[in-house]
Amino acid sequence: MSVKKRIVSGMRPTGALHLGNLHGALQNWINMQTDYDCFFFIADWHALTSDYENPGNIKNYTHNMMVDWLAAGLDPEKSVLFVQSRIKEHAELFLLLSMITPVPWLERNPTYKEQIEALNSKDLSTFGFLGYPVLQAADIIIYKAEGVPVGIDQVPHIELTREIARRFNYLYGRVFPEPEALLTEISKILGTDRRKMSKSYNNAIFLSDSPEDIRLKTGRMITDPQRIKRSDPGDPSVCNVFSFHQLYSPADLVAQIDPDCRGAKIGCVECKKKMAEHLVTYLAPIREKIQYFKNHADQVDQIMENGSNKARAVATQSLAEVRDAVKI
Repeated sequence: MSVKKRIVSGMRPTGALHLGNLHGALQNWINMQTDYDCFFFIADWHALTSDYENPGNIKNYTHNMMVDWLAAGLDPEKSVLFVQSRIKEHAELFLLLSMITPVPWLERNPTYKEQIEALNSKDLSTFGFLGYPVLQAADIIIYKAEGVPVGIDQVPHIELTREIARRFNYLYGRVFPEPEALLTEISKILGTDRRKMSKSYNNAIFLSDSPEDIRLKTGRMITDPQRIKRSDPGDPSVCNVFSFHQLYSPADLVAQIDPDCRGAKIGCVECKKKMAEHLVTYLAPIREKIQYFKNHADQVDQIMENGSNKARAVATQSLAEVRDAVKI
């Protein structure tokens, strides 16, 4: 009997999940549950790296994120679903790894530089923000993960985790495997304004949105920017609404819209309305489950507690090996 490869990944609780989160990570996690030994965590400590001044919403966001996960299809019978801050061993391993991680490794992190520029309204000149890749490494290797499902932009983080694990093993003896980045297929989906879908851009469609909200948001979507009038031919390859059709509409409708758009046989308003109805249908079962779990908050809390207990048992064993290796 073959042993499943263990994988670990997490999300920061910064608000309701949207379609970008679903197709960017969550759907891949759901698909991996059968073939892998999965540990998925809500990274509430990581949320503090940029939102340390306003932490008041993190607890509610954490609960709501678990609701969204369960509604989308993560299964606590197939995966270990837990909250990072409930496993104190993450913090201890982070401390020990910080003792051996050279500062230049952190300063060359491309995401660090990008976030400093992108979030220039916040003071990110903190040790926690500089050192969050070390905490991320602790999150992963404490479960002796062999793989981490990520998009291409996260590969440098996994490589740094591998370097930290390698350095620990060199100094103290082999304790940790070096996890590999498992590149996941990500469906291209942009926000309603054709930028990256993000809460901060106010261009997101959330898993919990009502049918009315979905119709309103899709009605504002930017289509082919070169198509000014109804009689102008369109180009579906550059139209954000068409990319949504490809994800949510039946194949025969997608096949028909392509030539109709190019031949100006269908207008953008009608095209949006057709897509909106299929998106409403797609999200209906998820929205129904969200409501169910919101009405059964105790059940969600119990799932988080059970998952955290399972994760803690593994983390405790790893820390015992770490302490023995470091001779503490």
